[in-house]
Amino acid sequence: MIYRERYMTSAVPDTDLSRLQVNVYDGTRNLLKAGTSVLYTIIDGNQKQLKRQSYLKSSLLFNLPFYDNFGDNYTVIVFTKGSQQAGFAPVTLSPERPTTLDLMLIPDDAECNFADAPWELIKTKFPFLANDVTDTAGRQRYETLIEDKPKSLAALLNITTAMKQIFLAQGTPLDYLKEVKWDDSLAQDRFFCYCDIKLLDQVRSAAALGLFAPELGSSVFHPGATASWKQVQFGEANVQLTFHEDDKQTIDGTKCIVVEPDIDYHKDPLAHTILEVIPNTLGKGLTDPEVVYVLRWMAGRRAGIPEFAPPYTIR
Repeated sequence: MIYRERYMTSAVPDTDLSRLQVNVYDGTRNLLKAGTSVLYTIIDGNQKQLKRQSYLKSSLLFNLPFYDNFGDNYTVIVFTKGSQQAGFAPVTLSPERPTTLDLMLIPDDAECNFADAPWELIKTKFPFLANDVTDTAGRQRYETLIEDKPKSLAALLNITTAMKQIFLAQGTPLDYLKEVKWDDSLAQDRFFCYCDIKLLDQVRSAAALGLFAPELGSSVFHPGATASWKQVQFGEANVQLTFHEDDKQTIDGTKCIVVEPDIDYHKDPLAHTILEVIPNTLGKGLTDPEVVYVLRWMAGRRAGIPEFAPPYTIR
């Protein structure tokens, strides 16, 4: 449907139209199967619902009004029966070029599938996970983690994959990790790891260039922390690196301190505190790695960077 009518509002659309291509994927990072009924909802920046209709397609092109003002900041939401709703806002449209939006839907009863993450691959891809034990012991504790704490493993793979996409002056944060703490601190929203102390200066330098923002008062929510910075590249699902400089160790001749990486849902500090930290603290809940997986994948697609593809999928 092409919208050409004039609305009873001061934000009257221009005669030009904006084109929006919406693609809906599943937790395997593939387009939804043909024939799946998807409910598409599109709301313009004036909070006027322009579309709410189901289609048996996972890829659709919409022609939408161009307002040449805040009305062009659209909200797009998709839903299928038995899935968790997904959406993105703002999606700023223009008639000058078509806009593509990739969204991901995962089941309400989603499960992590680690079939593509055998120990042989993981110990090569993330060698710091195998640094402190024999291969047999490393395999055993890794496979135990899959069975007993799959969400913790999903979080670890989310965070490390995202860290590999952060480019510092020298390498990525992943290059500085030396040895994970395999204890109860390995949770579904974070892990603690000894890292080369040089990572601290690398992150400080990146922050000076605007790639990270300092998290003030980090010790309140991260007991023992001495400094913390959060990536600011995306609207959601940015990596936060919190350092515990008093926890020191020398590993293979390298001076190390502890870094606590995690990924928050929200970029805005106030939204993070109100919508995530406080509910998690008071309700003893934890950031869900499956939600992080979806948010980070969508944010990366929107930003046009290489696909966020941790070595597991959601089914």
